[in-house]
Amino acid sequence: MGRPAYDKMDLANCFAPAYASGHSHGTAMRILVVEDYAPVRDAVAGALREADFAVDTASDGEVGLWSAQSGPYDVIVLDIALPKLDGLHVLQSLRRHGDRTPVLLLTARDTVADRVTGLDTGADDYLVKPFSLQELLARVRALVRRNYDGADPAIRIQDLEVNTTSRTVHRGGRRIDLTAREYALLEYLAHRAGQIVTRTDIWEHVYDFRSTVESNVVDVYIGYLRRKIEIAGLPRLIQTRRGQGYVLE
Repeated sequence: MGRPAYDKMDLANCFAPAYASGHSHGTAMRILVVEDYAPVRDAVAGALREADFAVDTASDGEVGLWSAQSGPYDVIVLDIALPKLDGLHVLQSLRRHGDRTPVLLLTARDTVADRVTGLDTGADDYLVKPFSLQELLARVRALVRRNYDGADPAIRIQDLEVNTTSRTVHRGGRRIDLTAREYALLEYLAHRAGQIVTRTDIWEHVYDFRSTVESNVVDVYIGYLRRKIEIAGLPRLIQTRRGQGYVLE
C-alpha cells in the first residue's frame, strides 16, 4: 500500500492544533514512535516532545522492533505499513516474547476488519490517518494511565495531588508551580508511588536518546522538587533509600 498523499497543507491542517496551546508542564513518560513517512513521524514526535514526553523514533520495522526490545517504553506508537518488517509483525513479536507495553497503531486502513485484526494482534488502541494530534496525545495519555492501573487522571499521595490531564500539582489545596522537568519527574514518581525508583529508572523514562544527562541531574531535580512540595511543617513525601533510589510515599 502506498503512503498517504499528505501535502504541506494537509499536515498543517491535521497536525498543527496540538501546538496551539503552547508548551505544557510535562509528562514523565517515554514513547517510541515507529513510522517510515518522515512528515508524519516528525509531526507526531514533535507534538509528543511539545507535551514533554521523552521520545525515540524509528523509520522501519526492524529498527522499531530492536528499539522496543532494547529500552523500557511506556507507550509505542506503531505504524502498520512499515518497510523491512510491517507493524503487525513487530506487534506479534513483542507480544510473543511477553512484552505488554501499550501499543497505539497508526494506519490509513480504516475498515472494521482492519481494526479488528490490529486489536486482535495485540494492539491496545487504533488511530486512522489522517488524525488530530490532540486526539493522539489524549489516547497516549489514556494508555499511560491504563499501563499504571489508573483510570483517574488525578494521582493522590497523602495530601499531594498530581493531575496528569491538566498537568497541575496541589498540596493541601495549594497549587504548586513546577517547571516542565520538575513536573516530569514528579509524575513518574507519582505513577510509582510506594515503589523504590532508581536513578537509572528515572533516566530511562524521563530522558530520550537525544538527551545528554549529567550524573547528578536526578539528585539536583529531587532537591528542587523537595523545596517546592515539602512545605514547612508538612511531612516529607520524597524519601531517599540510600544505595537504592527514591520513593514517593
